[in-house]
This record gives sequence, structure tokens and C-alpha cells, in this order.
Amino acid sequence: MLVMINSTSETAIVTRQLSRRFSIRLKSEGLAASFRNFFSPVYKTVNAVVDLDMCINRGEIIGFLGPNGAGKTTTLKMLSGLLVPSAGSIEVLGFNPFNRDHEFLKSISLVMGQKQNLWWDLPPQETFEIHRRIYGLSDEQYRTRIDELVDMLEIGDCLETQTRKLSLGQRMRCELAVSLLHQPAILFLDEPTIGLDILMQKKIRTFLLDYHRRFKPTILLTSHYMDDVAALAQRVIVINNGGKIFDGRLRELTDRMRPEKIMTVIINNGEFPCQLREGCRLIHREGQLFRFLVNRELVGELAACLYSTGQIADLTIEDAPLEEIIGQLFTAANASAAAITVSQTNV
Repeated sequence: MLVMINSTSETAIVTRQLSRRFSIRLKSEGLAASFRNFFSPVYKTVNAVVDLDMCINRGEIIGFLGPNGAGKTTTLKMLSGLLVPSAGSIEVLGFNPFNRDHEFLKSISLVMGQKQNLWWDLPPQETFEIHRRIYGLSDEQYRTRIDELVDMLEIGDCLETQTRKLSLGQRMRCELAVSLLHQPAILFLDEPTIGLDILMQKKIRTFLLDYHRRFKPTILLTSHYMDDVAALAQRVIVINNGGKIFDGRLRELTDRMRPEKIMTVIINNGEFPCQLREGCRLIHREGQLFRFLVNRELVGELAACLYSTGQIADLTIEDAPLEEIIGQLFTAANASAAAITVSQTNV
């Protein structure tokens, strides 16, 4: 049984031990197996989300990350009321999402990159009119909001074109417009830039940052494009196999998983001019280009040494790619889970 939990006025989303299980019917190959399965079906239980605890404040932008099958979309569907949890407690803006209260539905929006809210055979402006009536917007509210969204998303040239004839980028921007027409307090974004080219991804990110600055919605974002996360998220929650494995700021994750910086140096001529000490490791050399992994506390010392030689043509310092850091986190979590399983088996 699901129990309501207390939250403050500053809290947008709270979950405690949130879980969702699915029962999947199994089928072996072959006619005989199909016949047996018809009369004596065999089922397997899949734990999509397991004991997930989250607390998200109003106005935060959260990157909700995990590999395929980690439980991200299932969680978003529970938070938006599309799925009923199997166990745990959940509260969104003071509501039980699965009760589907009218006021709750007016306060959220779910954008899924692989599904659409637009009517396929209608131009976007007609879908906007339908949503205007669903949400009971006045003429003044509708005109003000649609003008703002059309301007911010640059979709004025495609409002009268059938949705099926729009490009993917145009459709995605129109999807955002229709999802934000009622100015939701919470925006759930599930892969909003999937399939888009680099330029269109950047336009979507720029729009979301501008929209958040102006209207301060709470945004929960899933994406496999780490540029989306790095540009938008103030904090990240990482799940794997349905359970949470990290909750904090990106800088905390970077410092924890990769305490080194990557330093790339191009020298004018000759051999590398500074002696390396422990904590500085050469990982690549090509001609006069050298790339090192350097402990963060030694970066300034090595850079000062290099510049003092007068032989430096170029020097850059950067963190490891976010994709690499997240992948390392998943690997560590899977290894830990495997070790626990082996230990339990031996017992």
C-alpha cells in the first residue's frame, strides 16, 4: 500500500523506496512450446525500479541518467501518473500522481522524444488550439503564451504545415511548444534531443535554459547525450538496474570517479622540458604533442613549470569526457553488484 509522505513547500518531487515490478510472459521457440505456453504460461518478474529515493526541489534542473533498461522511463511514467508503483511512497507537488487529479495534470508535462503529442494529420497550430481548450486557457493567456513560445522556439514558419510533413527538428520544437502551453510547474523530458543533429540539439538546449530562466519550472531530464546534461543539469541522479547509485552535482561525480585532469601539451621542439613526478602519467604522444593524466592538485605546478621553460606552443587542461565518467560509474556499480551476488552464493 502506498503512503503519503510529508514534504515542504519548496519540494517538488519526493519518492521513498519507490519500486515497480513487471510480470513478463515467457515463450520458448517452436509450435509445441507455444501450445504448452497457451495452457500453462510461465512468467518472469522484472524489477524495473527498486527502492528509489529522490528529493527534488522546485526550480531545479536534474539530469536523470542511466543505461538502457535502467528504469528511467518507468520512473518518469510513475511520476507523471501513467504507471502505478508496485511499492513505496511518492508525492509530486503534493499529489499522488496515480490519482490523476485535474490540478495535478495541469501542473506537469511529459515530453518523450520517441512519442508525440502533436496530431499527425493536423498542423501544429490546430493541436495548440485543442490543448488550449483542454487546459482552459483564456484568449489572452493563449495568445501571450503562444507568441512567446513561437518566438523562443523559432517555429513561426511551420505552424500551418501538417505535422507529418515537418522535419524532426521542427516537430521536436513544436512538441515542446504544445507541452509548455499551460506553463507546467514540472517538466519531464525523456530524450528530448534524440535523433537531432548537433545544431538542433544546441537550439533545444538554449531554449530550455532560456525558458527555465524566465519561468523557473522544475525539470527532470533523461538523455544519452552528455552535452545535454552538462549544459542543463544543476545536479544528476544516476540509476542502474533500477536503483540509485549517485545523487549530487556533476563536479562531485567527476571528482569521485576521475580525480585526474587531462593535460595536452604541444612543445616547440626537442624533448619534454619538465621532469614528471608521481601523479603525472603520459598516456599519449604524437610528435611534439604530449597528453597526460595529472592529479588535480598537481595541475598548477606542472603548468607553471611548462610555461617557465618558454618552449610551450599550446597547453590545454580538461576533465575526462562525461560519457567516460558515467560509463566508469556503471562499470563500478555492476562489479559491486556481481561481487555481492557471488558472496551471497558462497554463503
